[in-house]
Amino acid sequence: TAIVGALVALSIVALVLSLVRVEDVTLPATVKYGMVFDAGSSHTSLFVYEWASDKENDTGVVSQTLSCDVHGQGISSYANDPPKAGDSLKECLDKALQVVPAAKQRDVPSYLGATAGMRLLRAQNSSAADQVLAAVAKTMQEYPMAFKGARILTGEEEGAYGWITINFLLDSFTKYSPKTHTWVRPEAANIFGALDLGGASTQISFIPGSSVINWNETSKFTLYGYNYNIYTHSYLCYGQNEMLKRLAKELIVVRGELGIRVDHPCYPKDYAETVSLASFCTSPCTNSSNTWLALDDRNVTLEGRGNASGCLAAIKKLFNFSACGQSQDCTFDGIYQPPVRGQFIAFSAFYYNFKFLNLTEGQSLATVRETIERFCTRSWEDLTSSYPEENPERLPKYCANANYILTLLLDAYKFNETSWNNIVFQMKVGSANVGWTLGYMLNLTNMIPAEAPAQVKGHVPSLWAAAITFIVLTLALGLAALLL
Repeated sequence: TAIVGALVALSIVALVLSLVRVEDVTLPATVKYGMVFDAGSSHTSLFVYEWASDKENDTGVVSQTLSCDVHGQGISSYANDPPKAGDSLKECLDKALQVVPAAKQRDVPSYLGATAGMRLLRAQNSSAADQVLAAVAKTMQEYPMAFKGARILTGEEEGAYGWITINFLLDSFTKYSPKTHTWVRPEAANIFGALDLGGASTQISFIPGSSVINWNETSKFTLYGYNYNIYTHSYLCYGQNEMLKRLAKELIVVRGELGIRVDHPCYPKDYAETVSLASFCTSPCTNSSNTWLALDDRNVTLEGRGNASGCLAAIKKLFNFSACGQSQDCTFDGIYQPPVRGQFIAFSAFYYNFKFLNLTEGQSLATVRETIERFCTRSWEDLTSSYPEENPERLPKYCANANYILTLLLDAYKFNETSWNNIVFQMKVGSANVGWTLGYMLNLTNMIPAEAPAQVKGHVPSLWAAAITFIVLTLALGLAALLL
């Protein structure tokens, strides 16, 4: 009995020691979520991102969880009925609630960033722009997320965030090292430039050479512990939709008279489009001193001619190249730009137009020009039979869009026969979309304080195992002693 009692006492002591002797144990980082609406000029999309709460050099390693396209036009199209702008977001917001755990929803920062469409609306009618932003904010505040604001981004912000997105997705800033199980900055990191073409504006962003004259055109970022200075510029009214409106207006005005029918060199043969003269006054890009356009309620029919060279010549007239004189550090309209440098990713409308024409990287500039010229000479009947599934509103515009892209890249940005091969047309990297929203989210994580890994009290594994083993052996010996 004395032996059994002693063994039991030792067991109790071992158990107490195992409970007292503890150490700090690091728990896995929790997952955070964030969501951003990209409210463009022609449509709106929602992106939901997630990242670990313990960040890499104060910048979250972010991945895309959800992409949702909002039905209808961009929010600027609801200027006459702002509440509908808010209502249009609800379907995508409901989908976001399905992918974010209910326990985390109230901590999810939610943003809406409006781009060139709303910049134009603000320039034309600031009161209407404010009402649209208020309507979308009201809708977003009705959902159990941490609403952080709905605002209009500057063109330079849009360009810079697109640049961040590209370089993050292509592992230019940081990449995972299987050897060290950490995120490291690649040696001799290859930083890409960004080319973005939207409906109402276009942006170019890249790291220039050492001799940058105009520092007003640069943006500075600190990402993953490194500083970056990039050149970025946004051209309002030079998105593809506004370009097409400006082109149509110039073709009508250049006649010197207001006829009922006007030749359009970029439209395919046998295609016709009717436009209202008053419609040119709905955008600051085409609302100029031609007051007779606003006063005239007539319609004009634009008749396609399928003239490739005439189309290219008409598009070049939309740029004021003479304002640059002989300067090579200038694009058009007297805008400063250092020489393009390095590799570029061209996304958004750059990508979609060239994908439709089956133009890919690696093709020579001569091949690209030949393909575009051949497409521009095809008739409307030929195109509709060859592309029966293509939207009939977009199909006649590919010729003008492609010639516009060539003019912008070659004549304005000054890519040449050699540097043309440095442009890659791409819209996705892995499962993530290329655009400004991911870059916005990455920059946002710099403003969220990094969380230290959670610390809890836990047992030392070796001591716990030894204690359990000792207890089991003690009980076994005690039972054997009783039997004996």
